[in-house]
Amino acid sequence: MTEKMIFVSHTAAAGVRAVLGLILIARLLTGKRPGGKSILTVLAGAAITTGAALAGGMPDRYRMGVETVWIVFCAVRFQGTAARMSLFLGIFFEIAVSFWQFLFAAWLGVLTRSAAFLDAGTGSGQIALWILHGPLAIFALWLRGYRGTGDGKAFRTVSAGAAAGIFLVVTLSEQTRLMLPEDTLEMWMIQAVILLMSVLVFRISRQYQVEKELAEIKTRQAELLEREYTTLNQAYGINARLFHDFHNHIGVLQQLLTHGKLQQALQYLDGLQAPVREMAQTCWTGDETIDYLINSKTLRARQDGTDLQVQVEFPRNTGIRSVDLCAILGNLLDNALEAAGNVPETERRWVRLTIRRINQMLVIKVENSLASPPVEKGGELKTTKEDNGLHGWGLKSARTAAEKYDGVVETSCTQSVFRAVATLSYQGMKEVYENI
Repeated sequence: MTEKMIFVSHTAAAGVRAVLGLILIARLLTGKRPGGKSILTVLAGAAITTGAALAGGMPDRYRMGVETVWIVFCAVRFQGTAARMSLFLGIFFEIAVSFWQFLFAAWLGVLTRSAAFLDAGTGSGQIALWILHGPLAIFALWLRGYRGTGDGKAFRTVSAGAAAGIFLVVTLSEQTRLMLPEDTLEMWMIQAVILLMSVLVFRISRQYQVEKELAEIKTRQAELLEREYTTLNQAYGINARLFHDFHNHIGVLQQLLTHGKLQQALQYLDGLQAPVREMAQTCWTGDETIDYLINSKTLRARQDGTDLQVQVEFPRNTGIRSVDLCAILGNLLDNALEAAGNVPETERRWVRLTIRRINQMLVIKVENSLASPPVEKGGELKTTKEDNGLHGWGLKSARTAAEKYDGVVETSCTQSVFRAVATLSYQGMKEVYENI
């Protein structure tokens, strides 16, 4: 093959590696999905790196290092991933691609009894190169559009691939059709073991991060629930005192009216009117948790000058625990009221709560007006408050509670409206209670 064709082929292969590496890092570290700008940037860097490496005769290990640094830079800069974990994944991604490139070339050489497949400067070497990079390009296109998660399945697949690599290297060292240097086989054997260990280390690291985040969410959730139930107890105490003293109030009013003190009786009634009016305006759904949350948030909305509109159709015997309802509904309403309260114009402050049953699903939708779109970083909504100790955990806590019921919490927004929708399934309730 001509040098020009080889240059173009290597540049295209570098582009495939760069794009796939960027997408993998973004997916595994829950970063933003790569867009056109980030993909074009990483492609341009890969082309420049490959051109410089070929023109200057740069060894493959240096080319791999520069390529890795560029992929990691783009992932951190454009996808918002963590730098340290991005570097970890970038290094082992490059090692894995080189490892499987060697295996493909070596086994093609074994099948044809030709060592030409191991030389990337020959036509046979280019065939081996694209037998691997062709499927990688297709995989990159599929992965970019894939919306699912499947982390457990992905881990099993990658682990199986790493174990298969070790098996193929060992088998390669035992064959006699193509003589390969022993030090080369030993090097790739070590690389295969390192790759398998890196997969296990990454899995352990991710599990630790998930468990740490869940522990923090539970801590924040407990603090929020304690606050809500403290307020609930206070509300119940006020109502209990009101009803306990009701006969005394009647007696006082009777005495005032008997002695013709109409003005004093009216003033006395005015003093009693506020709590009675609040009770008359309460929402009654049949579920104490829902009633309390809606009524307390309605009072807060009135105090902030926010129009809270409620449409509730809450079914009985859903099996959804009150603590989880409090985590989901309470956090979504808190976020909505906080965002709506930041709107400068009082007439534009509004929140709409809708709870509906659709077949065996409970749908909780909370919409609110916005002063400005929320800040997004790394695929997650971030609080803009300086004191963010308890802020930013609302959606995480709601999502954690929803997952217990095979549910999700999805968000969307425009320039002036934010929407959060929690969908919970009635199915799986037996499993939830068995895990309590």
